[in-house]
Amino acid sequence: MNSRRSTLIFIIGSFAYLSAVLQRTSMGIAGVAATERFGGSAAILSSLAVVQLIVYAAAQIPVGVLIDRYGPRVLMITGTALMVTGQITLAVAPDITLAIVGRILVGAGDATIFISMIRLISSWFSGRIVPLLSQWMGNIGQLGQVLSAVPLAWLLHTSGWEPAFLSAASVAVIALIVVIIFVQDRPRDVTEHVRANSLSIALIQLRHSFRRPGTQLGFWSHYVTQSSGTVFSLLWGYPFMVFGLGYEPAFAAGMLTVLVGAGLVFGPILGLLTARYPLRRSNIVLGIVTGIGIAWATVLLWPGVPPLWSIVLLLVVLGIGGPGSLIGFDFARTFNPQRSLGSANGVVNVGGFTASFVMMYLIGLLLDLQNGWRVAGGAASDLYALDAFRVAFTVQYLVVGIGIGFLVHARRRTRRQLSRDEGIEVAPIWVALSRAWKRRNERS
Repeated sequence: MNSRRSTLIFIIGSFAYLSAVLQRTSMGIAGVAATERFGGSAAILSSLAVVQLIVYAAAQIPVGVLIDRYGPRVLMITGTALMVTGQITLAVAPDITLAIVGRILVGAGDATIFISMIRLISSWFSGRIVPLLSQWMGNIGQLGQVLSAVPLAWLLHTSGWEPAFLSAASVAVIALIVVIIFVQDRPRDVTEHVRANSLSIALIQLRHSFRRPGTQLGFWSHYVTQSSGTVFSLLWGYPFMVFGLGYEPAFAAGMLTVLVGAGLVFGPILGLLTARYPLRRSNIVLGIVTGIGIAWATVLLWPGVPPLWSIVLLLVVLGIGGPGSLIGFDFARTFNPQRSLGSANGVVNVGGFTASFVMMYLIGLLLDLQNGWRVAGGAASDLYALDAFRVAFTVQYLVVGIGIGFLVHARRRTRRQLSRDEGIEVAPIWVALSRAWKRRNERS
């Protein structure tokens, strides 16, 4: 199945995902401009990003069910068309209400692209190349964040709100055209996996997918690895660097590309590790989360303004979390049949975005509360003070910490299922190393 046609499908689908990421992250560099255009508090501003992610997360499972019923091509066409409509709406919106409607449409359209591409990769490719291509697709898609951080940010500051967002919409128009022309659900010479012939059967498949421990492990892996970087890149990272750290707007926008660069470098490495050590994937996930926690602690506990190297380190580690979250989809692929893979991927993709919009809203709420306390105490209003960001960003430890607890529980259940169904003993890593060392000594 790894033919020229499959390669073309991969390239076109990856471009569609790049376009989706561009639409998704376009608000990440527009926070200041949105405040000037629509006014309002930090909580109201965060609603532009939060409502998008709420819709995205809420749509994942229905989209997964629809993929199992109608196939990924139909969903990709529909979703890209919704994103075009949403970005045009946002571009011409005269007030915050219509702007939120635009972001709802963007979130609904964006929800269809990624898991459709995961399904396409599984249909057009096979073997160990599947997790590698998933990582590459994720990396290519993240170039959309570079487009939003550099050329879109430049256009926003030089030409204004409407030209910037209409330009973003034009990229989605191109993606819509090429998907319609080139993308097919599967190779012509491959027998189609049995699709659910009704929504009720698709919902039954969803229930089975959701109850599998491996799907739940994928959900919590995605939850803990993706969320912090999403919060930083989609909304709060740019105001934090501009107002909290005092960076120039152009420099702060450019700094967001460090996340993408880290993903491009480490994504293929994670793909190789995932393919080569499938029984240690959860250890990789926990290692990434530990690195994110340490990097955030370095920035938040630093006395005064953190040095540039600590921010770069934070961005690099957050960038690793992006491709790290794709390990969750590899869990879904491993523990679910092809016919219900759309539903399983939808369940997994809810994880990171659920954590993201919860943290986005809580950070905005904590910033507003601290500003209100300062004003009530007679101090000047300073919504985006560095110390206020320090307090607000600590909420990540609570949200992600809950996810780690559930991840460890799901891992135990998944290992028990492997041991029972496949006869595979999945011991903790230190036990495996001890046994390997013992066998080596016995041979010598």
